[in-house]
Amino acid sequence: MLGIRIASTVAVAGLLAGTALAEEPIKIGIPVGLSGANSVVAPSVVQSAELAAAEINAEGGILGRPVELIVADDGSGAQGAQRAFENLIFQQEVDALISMETSAARNAGLPIVNRGQVPYIYTSFYEGRSCSPWMYVNAWVPEQQVGPIVDHFMEEYGAQTFFLIGSDYAFGRGMLEFTREYVEANGGEVLGEQYLPMDGSDWTAIISMLRSAAPDALITSTAGGSPNVTLTRQLRAAGVDIPYGNLAVDEGTARTMREDAAGMYIAASYLTSIDREENRAFLEAMEEKFGADLKTPNDLSVPQYEAIYLYKLAVEKAGTTDAQPVIDALAEVSFEGPRGTIQMNAQRHTPLTMYLGKVEDDGEVTVISSFEDVDPGDQCPQFAN
Repeated sequence: MLGIRIASTVAVAGLLAGTALAEEPIKIGIPVGLSGANSVVAPSVVQSAELAAAEINAEGGILGRPVELIVADDGSGAQGAQRAFENLIFQQEVDALISMETSAARNAGLPIVNRGQVPYIYTSFYEGRSCSPWMYVNAWVPEQQVGPIVDHFMEEYGAQTFFLIGSDYAFGRGMLEFTREYVEANGGEVLGEQYLPMDGSDWTAIISMLRSAAPDALITSTAGGSPNVTLTRQLRAAGVDIPYGNLAVDEGTARTMREDAAGMYIAASYLTSIDREENRAFLEAMEEKFGADLKTPNDLSVPQYEAIYLYKLAVEKAGTTDAQPVIDALAEVSFEGPRGTIQMNAQRHTPLTMYLGKVEDDGEVTVISSFEDVDPGDQCPQFAN
């Protein structure tokens, strides 16, 4: 059975005019992959959510009501997500869902969101063009992330031929379909495109195909977490040493891989080295709250923190937690967070500053260049302003 746990200490942490918050809590459901492919990154996502809730409660909650987080394990997949979404929406009766999930989990959960008519903020980078009257997205899409890597490989290394490797599900295939089109539109050629199931861990045959093709550069798009680790380690063990762009790795996972990730290129909307007052304050607050247990904040966890604040602002603008007024308000509010100004006003998606980075031997990421306010492109035209 899926485990559903309530972060009750977060729900009662706030004070209102010196008195503990006693109003009915506003319940935010967080379906996330505590097990399965996303289990490597899920703890950092939960920590970011817990910090946001604790900060909001300490300032009096939302409309004078405490925030209560209900975290559910979606198993990083479709079946687990269906159970988690059903439980959160219809048994726990949450006021909103805010979650970083695999695309398989999101796609399985969306029909349940539509049936339950609950506001849903999706906080994971993904393959794009997932639309619902009840969903907003505050993370990057291919139009914002692929170009910096491919352009750098072509300009810096003269790369003209590419090999693509991914996990066989919506995110892996969607990201690499966009990458193939981008490479070809810019005069390059894709020599091979290979996939392994999400839970697959033996990349030997695919790496052999890669070596036989002898491309100028490699780009991968696997399920965040475990597949990133297994593929990268096997690439290094096989002696693959060509420009390598990873469309799915977060900074925290890169740090855990250390020298195995060295030389890997990533494009992200968040890196811990971002020189912003809001980012420094966020990192200090995370360190103070979690201490030695702190998981590295990253491009999958920081959008979760910001999304909870965006929901707070939308509820306050609407003056209610009723779903439709909150949905209407979500496009109008903005939050100045660790990544900058975040506003989900571009067809329910978010213009973002993107950073091209290279992983060093110790797993740290050096920023090579940045791109201001990159538009997400045409994602959900039915929601265009």
